[in-house]
Amino acid sequence: MGRYIGRQILTIIPTILLSVVINFMLLHAAPGDPARIYAGRDTATPEQVEAMRQSLGLDQSLPVQFVNYVEQLLRGNLGTSQAYRQPVLDLILNRMPATLLLTFTSALIAFVVGVLLGAWTARRANTKTDVGVSFFNYALFSIPSFWLGLIFIVIFASKLGWFPTSGMRTARADYTGLDDWLDVGRHLVLPMLTLTLVQIPIFYRVTRASVAEQQSEAYVQTFRATGMSEDRIFRKYALRNAILPPVTVFGLNLGYVVTGAALIEIVFAWPGIGRLALDAVYKRDYPLLLGIYLILAIAVSICILLTDVVYAWLDPRIRLR
Repeated sequence: MGRYIGRQILTIIPTILLSVVINFMLLHAAPGDPARIYAGRDTATPEQVEAMRQSLGLDQSLPVQFVNYVEQLLRGNLGTSQAYRQPVLDLILNRMPATLLLTFTSALIAFVVGVLLGAWTARRANTKTDVGVSFFNYALFSIPSFWLGLIFIVIFASKLGWFPTSGMRTARADYTGLDDWLDVGRHLVLPMLTLTLVQIPIFYRVTRASVAEQQSEAYVQTFRATGMSEDRIFRKYALRNAILPPVTVFGLNLGYVVTGAALIEIVFAWPGIGRLALDAVYKRDYPLLLGIYLILAIAVSICILLTDVVYAWLDPRIRLR
């Protein structure tokens, strides 16, 4: 197992390095001049724009800028945000807990609910229950996440007043201890519910297809011929093999859901990484964007590594390849 993990780590390192190169090139190829934005879009003179470009280091050639950026990374320095005038790493670390709380909680709940629903309906294929649950999931899959979030705000926040409309904590409230946790929990319900509902259909469809495939395998037919009960076949053999694809999807989804939660964070004014990234895009904040992209690339790579490890633990045959 240790050798397998070592091989997977060796494949992740060049992936992260390649992402650094691609992100840097694509970001600098995007339209827009950060120097003109920070010097004053409408009022700056050409001399002021050029002075700002020199201050930001954009007057140097692209290879020189890339070398300087890599040297900073090797020293553990992600740079300073041009818009916030703060270290990029500090900005990201301050926003990361909010994003992890929202994304990990919603992904975990969506995984459990989606897998249970998929396994339950797969054993009742072509029944009214299967058709009804499948129709509901397909309908839910087609709903845009931001629209669903707005509907929840209108119904549960504005009309019923059960939950706050936005933010992570109540403004001007000085809660501490358990009261603070409860306040965060109340603010978390609606964005978490929105993000969970749009992810459930993914795990449902994968699980249902996987369970249906396993139930038609030869080993299941053999167990049935020996007189083994359907429940025991399903719990001990079919479900163990069928859970592998959903685990893979969960690992990949957990890495990418950080960026996918940006719309939810904007709708609910949730102070997370996704919202920070969009602010950086609008302000052409190159150091902050590069830092966010790097952290996301590392997060996705780690999630893929953990998924491979869990996959190998569930199916030991993978370690022998």
